[in-house]
Amino acid sequence: MRPTIGLTPLYDEEKQSFWMLPGYLEILEQCGAAPMILPLTANTEVLEACFALCDGLLLTGGQDVAPSFYGAEMQETCGAVCPSRDAMEAELLRRALAMNCPVLGVCRGLQFLNAALGGTLYQDLPTERRSTVEHHMAPPYDRAVHKVTVVADTLLSEILQKKELGVNSYHHQGISKLAPALREMAHAADGLIEAAYLPEKRFVAGVQWHPEFAFRKDPDSVKLAQAFVNACAENRQKKYCSRY
Repeated sequence: MRPTIGLTPLYDEEKQSFWMLPGYLEILEQCGAAPMILPLTANTEVLEACFALCDGLLLTGGQDVAPSFYGAEMQETCGAVCPSRDAMEAELLRRALAMNCPVLGVCRGLQFLNAALGGTLYQDLPTERRSTVEHHMAPPYDRAVHKVTVVADTLLSEILQKKELGVNSYHHQGISKLAPALREMAHAADGLIEAAYLPEKRFVAGVQWHPEFAFRKDPDSVKLAQAFVNACAENRQKKYCSRY
């Protein structure tokens, strides 16, 4: 049976609606998972019931992480935030880490993972960390705009079996101080961390680029998603076996 992967929803403040980019769902389905969009709520009873159905957790992109979440003052260059989503993802991540449940963060997801584990963020790269690397590309988003160097002997190098890859890039924030428990998996030419993971867990990782936009043309995006889905399938099997 397919592993069930819970996805955190995106929130449109203007329309007051929840939504999801179809690419997230499509890449997970292609890799053999059953994706499930979670409700945007910080109600612990609701999250407990939903998380019980999940074999993995995908932290999607979206609004900026609230600076207060990592102990900083909000600057004018910071974008829109969604505190209710920060609270929801904090609770879900807490449960996932406690149960050794696989987690994959994409863009904001990587940034949130870092902030939740004690790291900090650049609130606006163009004003805080000038670079010639294109971190905020124009569409189409299914193409590589810069390269990243993959750190040897990490989860990402194990999955991709390569030292460098081209990635798309659509973000204005990024990791400033890496959380103590995380280990860097990849960085851009300007030194900005582009991927990190938690070595002590089965599969807890985040990437700054967007596999959900690139997977139709990029085999590396599929390999990453497939490794995540495989970890979720293993988690499902262990959960199933423990019941009998």
